[in-house]
Amino acid sequence: MDKKSKMRELVSRISEIERLQKFRAEHDKLGKYNKAKVHKKQMEFHKCPKRNRWVFGGNRSGKTECGAVEAVWWARGIHPYRENRKDVCGWVVSPTYEVQREVSQSKILSYLRPEWIVDVTMQSGRKSSPEGGVIDYITIKNALGGVSRIGFKSADQGRERFQGASLDFVWFDEEPPQDVYQECLMRVMDRKGEIWGTMTPLKGRTWVFDEIYRNIRANPEVWSITMEWADNPYLDPEEIKLLTNAFDKESVESRRYGRFGEEGGLVYPEFDESVHVVDPFPVPPEWYDNISIDPGLHNPLSCHFYAVDYDGNVYVIAEHYESGKDIDYHAKRIKEIADGLKWHRDAKGRLKCIIDSAASQRTLSSLKSVSDLFYENDILCDTSVDKDLWSGIAQVKSYLKERPPRIVIFRNCVNMIREIKGYYWGKGDAPIKADDHAMDELRYYLMSKPRPHPVKKEGESIQQKYKNKLIRLGRRR
Repeated sequence: MDKKSKMRELVSRISEIERLQKFRAEHDKLGKYNKAKVHKKQMEFHKCPKRNRWVFGGNRSGKTECGAVEAVWWARGIHPYRENRKDVCGWVVSPTYEVQREVSQSKILSYLRPEWIVDVTMQSGRKSSPEGGVIDYITIKNALGGVSRIGFKSADQGRERFQGASLDFVWFDEEPPQDVYQECLMRVMDRKGEIWGTMTPLKGRTWVFDEIYRNIRANPEVWSITMEWADNPYLDPEEIKLLTNAFDKESVESRRYGRFGEEGGLVYPEFDESVHVVDPFPVPPEWYDNISIDPGLHNPLSCHFYAVDYDGNVYVIAEHYESGKDIDYHAKRIKEIADGLKWHRDAKGRLKCIIDSAASQRTLSSLKSVSDLFYENDILCDTSVDKDLWSGIAQVKSYLKERPPRIVIFRNCVNMIREIKGYYWGKGDAPIKADDHAMDELRYYLMSKPRPHPVKKEGESIQQKYKNKLIRLGRRR
């Protein structure tokens, strides 16, 4: 072969490689994921280090996409935010096989390039066109070596069909029965695997509402986020408007916003965990404002420490929340938290707080009131709080609805976050009177009309201090 022929062959090979690369780039859905447009909440889900993550989203919010991508990243050993593993084994659990075929299975296949697939085992349908049948499991090349396997399960098979396996992950596409969920928790235990779920809460306040969304057990590995249509950068605003008008108000709550419905709806729908909850940071002591308490004996005593910055924004920075303890115990814990924060005290070393006015009442079984008992423990209680329910709720709403928010809650205040997410209107004109202790003392505090602290002036000379003093004296005249 002469030199020209070799050159033509080389150019032809290069052209073929470029054509193949272009074809792969055009059809590489995984490579394009969150590149041209970024779905911020999808990325927040992927980056979250927790081992039990859930997305509560409306239809077409992008929740299923991130669930499928997460599964493919795990199986391929190419997760950008995890320590990757070889020979990964995971399950995708759908409500039924029909839903599996139409949703999760279809999404998984769309993100897998053909050359990554080693084998497909079918439950029904043809292996040559798996998208039209029901897949049992897919064997996939793992980038670290070996092969991974994604198995597909139907939740309506019953708990017994979920026993025995040892898994790296389980993805719940839509809400599973609680016993299936609990069984899958056991399946990922051996390998220290992970669970994630993506669902639209169409069934109302089921077990998921308490166990996951509100996280009533305060499991440090449980994390959740809500997605709505406006979070999806690929949905046109006009389409969002059209879809919103197509549903009644109750359906919009779940199908657009991914919220749990029933009864009268959330008291504080303005609350957005991604906006109002922040990681703790060092708070300047001059921001420290007040402590608010809702007392309880058999019920929890809720106590939170509040700070206010120079612009009047409120920060909930620490909490004590416990039931079944006496006032001596609560006072000790509150003072320990105050010591850790270096919270301000009066000249006699006492703390000050606001508390439910009922704390000043004595009962037949006790000669001393709750406020008396706190006083004996060097905590002075102001019981003159404004307990008007409607005004208090309106005040909280006004703080929550503004953007940037006028109130943020530190992530370590888990019980306040849990309560606000589960605070619903009852059948009458008042919220359901249960699990609302932090909600009560939050109202007490905000109704006290916290004021911004004056900006601290540094480096003021003696002459300037004297001048400012003269100005103040002049104003008094």
